[in-house]
Order: sequence, then C-alpha cells, then structure tokens
Amino acid sequence: MSSIADKLGTGSSFGQARRERSARGRAKAVTEGEIPAYELVRLRLDQVASTPLNPRRNFGTDAELTRFGEELRQAQLAACVAVTRVSYLALWPDHEEHIGAASHVLVNGERRFRSAVHVGLDSLDFVVRDDLASSREQFIKHLLEENLSREDFDVIERARGVEQLVTVCEEGSGRGARSRAAEQLGKDRSWVTNQLALLTLPVEIQTMLSAGTMSERDGRTLARHLKDNPGLEAADLVRHLQETKDAAARTRALEKEAVVAARAGLLSADNKPKPEAETQPQDITLSADNKPRVPAQAQPDAEQPAPPSAEAAKGIGGPHEGLLSADNKPQTATAAGVPGEAARQAPPLAGDFDDVEADSDSGSSTSAPSRPLPYDDPGHIAMLLKLKMQPSVFATCTRMMINALREQQPDAYSALMRELASVSD
Repeated sequence: MSSIADKLGTGSSFGQARRERSARGRAKAVTEGEIPAYELVRLRLDQVASTPLNPRRNFGTDAELTRFGEELRQAQLAACVAVTRVSYLALWPDHEEHIGAASHVLVNGERRFRSAVHVGLDSLDFVVRDDLASSREQFIKHLLEENLSREDFDVIERARGVEQLVTVCEEGSGRGARSRAAEQLGKDRSWVTNQLALLTLPVEIQTMLSAGTMSERDGRTLARHLKDNPGLEAADLVRHLQETKDAAARTRALEKEAVVAARAGLLSADNKPKPEAETQPQDITLSADNKPRVPAQAQPDAEQPAPPSAEAAKGIGGPHEGLLSADNKPQTATAAGVPGEAARQAPPLAGDFDDVEADSDSGSSTSAPSRPLPYDDPGHIAMLLKLKMQPSVFATCTRMMINALREQQPDAYSALMRELASVSD
C-alpha cells in the first residue's frame, strides 16, 4: 500500500517554505483585503536594533530576564513592534552608527527583545509598522504609550520620555509645544509641566523617585519649593519635606482634638469652657425654628401659662437663658418666654456678650444694639478672635486657617511663608 508521500510525489516545490511577496504584490494583497495591513513576520534578533530614544532604562535583573526569556521560548503571546531601517533613518539619520547594519528598529517590546537575547533565542515574532515613523512626534508618542500604561513605570524615565516629546514638538514651533505634547498623550498641559519639573530636582532626589523610596507627589512638592528657592541641595529639600510633613501632622492632631472637644460639649460658641450649670440637660421642647414651645404649643388642650414674672422680664435667671433663635443668635429671657417677643428683640453681636452681662448685672432691661460682623475688615476680625480666645485655642485656629490657605490658595500660602521667613531672619 502506497503512502501519502508516494502519492504526493517529490516535486521541487513540495516541502519548501512559501516565498515572501514582493512589495508590489503585498500592497495589492492589502488593498484587496487578502492579508491584514500589519502582517506578522519572524525576524532574526541579530537583524533588529533598539532605539536610543526609548526612555526606559531598567528592564529587570538577570534572574527576571532569564525567567521571562524562558517563557518566550515556550510561547510568545504578544509580538514586538518595529519599523524598517529606511523609515527610521529618514527621521534620525544621525543614529545610523547606533543601529549598525540592522534591518529593523524596535518601537515597542524591548524587554521581550532583551529577554530573548539573554536566553539565546534566535528570533521573535514582529509586526512591522512604518506608519509609526511618519513623523518624529508620532514615533516618540508610540514609544511612550506602551510605557505609560505600565503601573511600575519609572517616574523619572517617564519624565525623560515626556521631555523628548516636548523637544520634538518644539522643532516645528516653539510655542505651544507642551500643549501639543499633552494632546498627543491624552493628558492635561499641567501634567506635562509637572513631569518636566521632576527633572529639575537634584540627582539624589531623582534616584529616590526612581527607586520608589519617595512618592511622585512629594517630588512635585519639592520641585515647587526648589522653584521658589533655587540653589537648594538635596539634603535641604529632604529636610524641608520632613518639616512640612511634621507640621501637617501636628495640624491634623490639633484639628482632631478640637473636633473631639466640640463633640463632647466642652466648649461654648466662643471656645470658652462651659460652666457646669450650662452643661446640665434641660427639659425644654423646641419648635422647628429652635424656639422653646410654650405649653399651648406642646399640648393644645392644656391651660395657658401664667404671665412671666418680673425677674423673667428683666432677663435675670429664667429657665430659657442662653437659648438660640432660628438664626442661631442668643435670645433674651423675655423673648424666650413670650411668644412673638423674639421677633421684636434685637440680639447682641457675637463678641459683645461681656457688655450684655454687665447690663444684666446692673439691672438694666435695655439690650445692646445689633451690629453685623465686619467680614470685610480682616484686621478687626483677627483682633476680636485674639482678644476673645484662649491663647492655645487661638493658636489652633491660626494653624487651621493657614492649612486652609495652603490648600485653597497655594500661591498666597507660599508668599506668606516667604514673608514669615524674611521676618524671622
């Protein structure tokens, strides 16, 4: 019985590899949809060169490269991306010496390429895309896109890549280069500016950012401080960062203590300790507008209460002393005890309670006239807080306001810090 091989014969074309299409034939096949626009090809690794434009410098330890290379030996799940030598040198003719005699130049997949070379593989799968080399901007953009999607991308390497893109964007027109780079990467212009600012830091700080021992947020903070104080060394910047964190921690602790004290009812509205009598619970029912209900309001069928006594009319002693109206201003005893009387009483201004108490002690029934707080006069407000607050509480309030200024108006905060530093010098 004859075998299949005997039936097929031994023609000259049997068992030979399929010949590659000519450039004209491939273009026709792509146009007719016979083959995809980007065809997978197998390239020898000694015919491929990496580009010096890749911002990535850390590709892993020897052990990591070996492990990844052995995985590629078993199966290559993603193809590398390259452009032809001619397309690459059309953009960067000065790189001819670097790429040597290689027929292709890597765009994406350099870690796969290096791992394969490390374990001695001869070839890998590639997708050749000369359309990525249509311009310098497009080439750098595609170099960065693969790395930006990686969570472990080195912060400084990324910043260098952004700097390269901004540089090539400046070649066409110096104006708007950062905006064009941001548009290419799908980012805001401020993001590009922050990346470039990291490269102004001393080498020691950049090393800490690359190693992950300092966060990118701290790096941006130091870059802003260095811009305001040029010439600082790495040790000065690290010391400033620690002092800033310590001050922020103290502010948060003081704020937490103030919140706990307020919730416990230990402080009154003017941050003074409440007398023990005021902290005792009172059996008073309040209406929707925070006014005390008279028995007729609480129980419609109940009898009307007796008229207020003379002492209550003078504002001395009554059970409703210190109650607040709907606008959170203190009511006099007469206004609290007689329905509708609060609308005809003018509550005193916060901060003038000492005068009202003096009038009550002297037996006068005339309350102080109402005056609005001068919110447009910061000097008056600051002096009022300083006089009425305990020193420790005033210090806490000042720290909280400075912290709020730092978060809401960074420029004004920086100006204030410089002014205080000049005064201390």
